[in-house]
Amino acid sequence: MDDRQQIKLLMPQQFADLRANLLGWYEQNRRDLPWRRTRDPYAIWVSEIMLQQTRVAAVVERYEAFLRSFPTVLELCRAAEADVLALWSGLGYYRRARMLHKAAQVVASELDGAMPATAARLRDLPGVGAYTSAAIASIAYGEPVAVVDGNVERVVQRLAGWGSEATAGQARLACETEAMASALLDPSRPGDFNQAMMELGATVCLPRNPQCLTCPIRAHCMTRGEHPTPKRARMRSQDAAYALVLRESGNAQAFPEVLLFQRSSDETVMPGLWELPALRETHFPEARVRLSVRHAIMQVNYTVRVRRILEEEVDALTTSSGQRNWARLCDLDTVALTGLARKVLLRSGLPELAAANRQ
Repeated sequence: MDDRQQIKLLMPQQFADLRANLLGWYEQNRRDLPWRRTRDPYAIWVSEIMLQQTRVAAVVERYEAFLRSFPTVLELCRAAEADVLALWSGLGYYRRARMLHKAAQVVASELDGAMPATAARLRDLPGVGAYTSAAIASIAYGEPVAVVDGNVERVVQRLAGWGSEATAGQARLACETEAMASALLDPSRPGDFNQAMMELGATVCLPRNPQCLTCPIRAHCMTRGEHPTPKRARMRSQDAAYALVLRESGNAQAFPEVLLFQRSSDETVMPGLWELPALRETHFPEARVRLSVRHAIMQVNYTVRVRRILEEEVDALTTSSGQRNWARLCDLDTVALTGLARKVLLRSGLPELAAANRQ
């Protein structure tokens, strides 16, 4: 890193100009997102956990439904884990939901239901790290602590002219980035400034093709374009196949039902969630393909084929074992489904699901 670049960036007047320009831009251009209309630390906590590694568009709907069901930390504490996971379904990374639920129980049992008011105390909660604690503390309580997520990291490194394709030295770079983010922070408006930095990285200072001409702090930037970063691990491809098994329920109303299997609690990925039966054969004649979807989990891109089979064929054609359950299509919003199962069912063209999804 060039010391002259650091000296130029660290000039006090530049700090003042950068802060003013960024906050002015944020006031005019910020997206109207539901978690930006509150200073409730619990609501902000829920949003920050949901937003980790998840698109904003996917979070908005789930966030509002989650808070309708669990409007306070005490309501979340009292909820059954299965109900929490059901409302989380579609967001992925379900460990986040389990840790959020566990942390709510800690707040209720050990803190009399009161959310911690500092970043240091927030980090004592299960599943709350440096990023989440800083976000809650700065936005809800006005604590002058910098938030450093992937977007902020990118903005800071480009401002300073930093970056490297080498994997060696990334830990040191991360530490220096956090220090620079703390130095840039506006102590009089820490919550707004943190959100402005994240918003800039999400909408203007993009990983690819950054919109430098519209950037409010481009005059302070030492990069003005993409900066070098380590190459990401290549995604690998894999095929998978699932069965769609439907029946009419035995009661007088005859609601359509779908067969689901529950993943073992010992699974390292998505333990305890419900999924469609997995087929033994991943390839079968195209005439039998009900639908095909793409789905990414961690470093794997799956091509998933779905086939409709009869109830009496389940044991012979699928590999699924363990607890099974018939769920009414109209009740699937209350079931803790895997993200893939929910995607398949929503795209299956079943009229009952289409109607429920429009409500």
